[in-house]
Amino acid sequence: MNITRENVDALNAVVKVDIAKEDYSDKVEKILSDYRKTANIPGFRKGHVPMGMVKKQYGKAVLVDEVNKLLQDALNKYLTEEKLDVLGQPLPKAQEGIDWDADNFSFEFELGLAPEFDVELKSKKAITQYNIIADDKMIDEQIERIQKQYGKLVSQDAVEKDSELTGTFTNEEKEIENTVTLTLDKFKGEATAKQFLGAKVGDVITLKTKGLYNDEHELMHALKLSHDDVHGLDIEVNFTITEINERELADLDQELFDKLFGEGEVTSVDELKAKIKEDAEKQFAQQADQKLLNDVTEYLVENTKFDLPAEFLTKWMQTAGEKEIDADQAKEEYEKSEKGLRYQLIEGKLITDNNVQVTMDDIKNHAKEMIKGQMAQFGQLNPSDKELEDIAARVLGNQDEARRISEQLISQKLLAVYKEKANLKVKELSYENFVKEVYGDK
Repeated sequence: MNITRENVDALNAVVKVDIAKEDYSDKVEKILSDYRKTANIPGFRKGHVPMGMVKKQYGKAVLVDEVNKLLQDALNKYLTEEKLDVLGQPLPKAQEGIDWDADNFSFEFELGLAPEFDVELKSKKAITQYNIIADDKMIDEQIERIQKQYGKLVSQDAVEKDSELTGTFTNEEKEIENTVTLTLDKFKGEATAKQFLGAKVGDVITLKTKGLYNDEHELMHALKLSHDDVHGLDIEVNFTITEINERELADLDQELFDKLFGEGEVTSVDELKAKIKEDAEKQFAQQADQKLLNDVTEYLVENTKFDLPAEFLTKWMQTAGEKEIDADQAKEEYEKSEKGLRYQLIEGKLITDNNVQVTMDDIKNHAKEMIKGQMAQFGQLNPSDKELEDIAARVLGNQDEARRISEQLISQKLLAVYKEKANLKVKELSYENFVKEVYGDK
């Protein structure tokens, strides 16, 4: 067997595999001999079928199968030994009908080669790294929400600004009848809230659905309709009040602290505020890290210039999926996936250059920490090591889940590289201002 390569250019090559009779003949003969021992052909005793008849009936199929196996094994071994970084898979070059009666065969494959390039993390313009803090306003609002959540309801005679109402939305034509509990601050305009002030149990308030809430999802919940049904809905609905309550705030005492964090973990309002700040800023740090990861990724894709074997990859995409697609569909698919492919190559380069590694121990420990956090949400604060080990083993038995965790860890390690080596400027701001700056004031 002989394998040669011709580089068409820096991104494309053709590999030629020559297979001689001595490469496959012994294997083919052995398989046919085994067939002869077990073949059941009318008129012949088992094991006594003439070899000529076996070859005539099975010879070509066995030859084709063995040559194809030999070809794939040789090609894979060659790519590994030559350390060729290929994109997609080798594509067999079209050739006219193969003469399977010949002794020697030649096959050619097109290769798309990964480009060589460098990644520069130090951008000219600094990328913003956000440090999101929980300010006093946010902490006070969170404490009030906790007090409301753990407070008690006190019945009221008439609706006031902060009342909690239970009632039923109805509309006969649209067959709407849904009971909900709501507060007046959920409505979009102050005029709507004013309609309720002073109302009593049994009163009916007529409302227009158009502009009733800021978010269509709120209207979906209120009327128990699908997204399609509420989109552009402009009708009148009646709200019949069945209960009016005031939410009396819970006292900030030891009983509440113990309910929230466990016995003795928090013993004062100052400690409560510190705990809320700490927990909130942990979550904010995750959001800030994701934002940084996205921004650095965008910078790298836009500023790391290299060519790709686009023609080869487009051709490869025609047969790479479960169903074959035509040339126009493949071109469209390539254009949609090009940015992702570029980042995969950039990420691979960064992983290699910075020796980023994820071990099975890393994956298992990360899985155990995730499980521990999930168990804590359900009040299981001190699971045993054996429990964690057993659950982690079950989770990692799912290859998709193990791969997902591995990808998370690689992202975390790359993020550490970015924080160390990229040109970053730290900007400290409240969560409210972060949302306004990043997502717009919605």
